[in-house]
Amino acid sequence: MVLIRNVLFMLALAVFTPLYALIGMATFPFGPKTRHKLIRGWPRIMAWVVKHVLGIPYRLIGAENIPQGPAIILSKHMSAWETIMLQDIFPPMVFVMKREIHKVPFFGWGIAQMPMIAIDRAAGKDALAQVEAQGRDRLAHGFWVTIFPEGTRVAPGSKKRYKAGGSWLAAQTGTPVVPVAHNAGEFWPRNAFFKRPGEVVVSIGPVIETAGLNAEEINTLAQTWIEGEMRRLFPSHYRNATPRKEKAEA
Repeated sequence: MVLIRNVLFMLALAVFTPLYALIGMATFPFGPKTRHKLIRGWPRIMAWVVKHVLGIPYRLIGAENIPQGPAIILSKHMSAWETIMLQDIFPPMVFVMKREIHKVPFFGWGIAQMPMIAIDRAAGKDALAQVEAQGRDRLAHGFWVTIFPEGTRVAPGSKKRYKAGGSWLAAQTGTPVVPVAHNAGEFWPRNAFFKRPGEVVVSIGPVIETAGLNAEEINTLAQTWIEGEMRRLFPSHYRNATPRKEKAEA
């Protein structure tokens, strides 16, 4: 049954990704909100497929913490699950992503028409300036901004250094931050073809008001809540973990 679920999921990807890539490329004459609204049909369809075909729905904790927006979401990153399903939970959002993704056939071509925040990660400190400049514009247009502060997917029970992109944008714009913890990696492991059914628990933390805080302080607050919530909700992830002190960087 798991094999059938995964094959059907891949078939859905193969059908709807090229279709929405063509739709995306055809939206270039329109404004960013219209383009986003049209292309957002892809994650909506794939969210249904993830829930009902793969059998990976979610249970939401802390929905009352979602502000009116716009806000900056700092989320744990374990797999592609959250890149699809966070769009099912929150208002229209854009992601901070590598500019190289635009070169990916079909998926990248379509997403290039969405007002994502595309940065050159090799730019070093200039990448922060790219995040700030593009992020200000997206927030001004009413979009939420989602950033995975660890920068890459991590396995359940693991943690990488929290980078400063999201907290920097929040500090420079005074935008509130919404921290998010989840266990999607239990059912959709990173770099794994086979996903197994199960309910993902998504916990949305209290809003971090950023006025008067610097990037390091925001980063620390977000990291403390996310990692603490991960250990509270999913203690089995950490039974064999080796304690390690790690400082969030600005």
